[in-house]
This record gives sequence, structure tokens and C-alpha cells, in this order.
Amino acid sequence: MDKLTPVVIDLNKAKEKDLDESFLAMFGWGIKRLLKAVLGDVAMPVNLKGNPSDVEAFLGTLGAEKTYIQDFKSMGLNNPRTYKSKSELKTAIGKFERKTGIKWPFK
Repeated sequence: MDKLTPVVIDLNKAKEKDLDESFLAMFGWGIKRLLKAVLGDVAMPVNLKGNPSDVEAFLGTLGAEKTYIQDFKSMGLNNPRTYKSKSELKTAIGKFERKTGIKWPFK
């Protein structure tokens, strides 16, 4: 039943200067739920709001996060492929943060 709860991520709202803690917690929770879904290959309804370039940067960072976690789990931390995916994740996070002005909640 929990899997049917739609995840709503509003990148426009996340750009606002006067965000409160509850919004930031919901933003982090939404990304965490999406990562769990993509790592488990589970379909989940998602409502992602924002301009096209922000959405593209978000999806790129989410995909890089998924790749890094999968490489870490399957090959370990000291594998060259894991190092490469970690570097690609850092690049994607930097692009996301520059493009949107929003801090990626996981480091």
C-alpha cells in the first residue's frame, strides 16, 4: 500500500529562500523513496515539478546516485569502477546544484 503513495518533488518550491525544516525533510524523503524504488526496480507514481533543465539535472543526479550505490554494493568501495561512478556522481551533484541552486541532500 505504501508503494502506491505518490512522491511529489517540486524543484520550484525547493528554490525558495524561506524554506522551512518540514519542506526540506519532505524533499529528502522524496529523493530517498525514489532511490529505493529505482534500486529495487519498483514502479512508483512520481510528480516532479520544475523547469525542463532543472528536471533533467535532477534525473541525471538521481541516475548517478543509483549507479554509484549499485557499484558500491556489487564491487566494493576500492574498485576502480566504484571510484569512477563516485566521480560521476560528484559531477552530477555539482551540475544539479549550479543549475538549480538547490543543495543535493545526500553527500
